[in-house]
Amino acid sequence: MGLLHDAVERFRTTLKAYAGDETLMQAAVSACANVAVADGELMTEEFETALAGIRANPIIEKGYDSLMLEHALYEGLGRARTRAGRAENLVRIGAIAERPEEQRRNVFLIAADVADHEGIGREEHAALAEVGAALRLNGDALLRRFPEV
Repeated sequence: MGLLHDAVERFRTTLKAYAGDETLMQAAVSACANVAVADGELMTEEFETALAGIRANPIIEKGYDSLMLEHALYEGLGRARTRAGRAENLVRIGAIAERPEEQRRNVFLIAADVADHEGIGREEHAALAEVGAALRLNGDALLRRFPEV
């Protein structure tokens, strides 16, 4: 039964990659947005890091072009500027909480890379903790396991 389940899951993942996994893309965009605006300023480098990290995900990269990702990121950043918008972003992040750990971990680590420009400050660390909680991950353990390179 396990072999059949694995084959079906791989097929579904491949199908989503070509059709576009909106839920995964929105989770990644929302995580990056909440972290990017946590310290009150958005740096161009944070935006570029977010786009590069999101594009590096093979499922997202196959389903969305750069313009679509930029548009989604701008929308996520717009939401992240208000409390209600950050809460909505957390709902979008939490939508993948039941997904495989690898997908959740990748979303968290993309957001961590965005936060890590000039070091992860107190506000960014708090935003990362919220992202980790929404993803049902231990963010501090992931940051120790995957330190800055």
